[in-house]
Amino acid sequence: MDARDWDLFLLPYEQAIEELKVKFKTLRSELKVRESYAPIEFVTGRVKRISSILEKAKKLNVPMDRIDTGIEDIAGIRIMCQFVEDIQRVAEIIRKRQDLILVYEKDYVTHYKESGYRSFHMIVEYPVQTALGFKKVLAEIQIRTLAMNFWATIEHSLIYKYKESLPPHVRERLKKAAEAASQLDTEMSSIRAEILDAQRGFEDRSNIVSKVLSDIQDLYFYTRVREAAQFQLKFNELWDREDVWGLKELSLEVQAAIMRAKKNSGQS
Repeated sequence: MDARDWDLFLLPYEQAIEELKVKFKTLRSELKVRESYAPIEFVTGRVKRISSILEKAKKLNVPMDRIDTGIEDIAGIRIMCQFVEDIQRVAEIIRKRQDLILVYEKDYVTHYKESGYRSFHMIVEYPVQTALGFKKVLAEIQIRTLAMNFWATIEHSLIYKYKESLPPHVRERLKKAAEAASQLDTEMSSIRAEILDAQRGFEDRSNIVSKVLSDIQDLYFYTRVREAAQFQLKFNELWDREDVWGLKELSLEVQAAIMRAKKNSGQS
């Protein structure tokens, strides 16, 4: 294929990546609203470089006219989780989705590679609408913890540097680092409840602050300047004292003032 052929060939994969990133980010937002916690920390995606596609095709003996079926990770999505327990939750959600077809899974979390690599892989078939109609493309979804991702990123860089022939001492140190990363995940899981409680508390506080300040701004809109200024002073005092309960009560007071302002202005 020449350059133009490659551009056309990769377009559906680029579209698939953009659509899947949006969908998984939207899923994260929805779960945070519904459950106050999302097992997805963040999502990234990429289309494999042409040089990497050619190298993999050569390594796997995939003919050029069968690259779209012979190489399954041309489109790659990576979903990062805080805890190991989140990985299976995300995988189960993906299995139930109606907008893609699961081809197969590779569990390198339970059955990690000899190198120490840990991640959960799902090969899916995803349909994209092109100018010529629907095209189904293969994509690889990797689900891993932040610790797993840190280790895998370093390993990938070293493999690229040494062209997959890692010196024995580097390979051994990577294995030890993989064990350390796994131990970190285990420790984080052991205090998962405390971490989630702290995060929810932070989210609640942030939401209350945003709500109060937004409502005070609305009072200015209704020209209730003096009342808005008084609420602002009270907010400043409560914020300085880190009085979350007081902020919740203030939020109710400000909302009541907005209702009165709407009534007086003739709005329902």
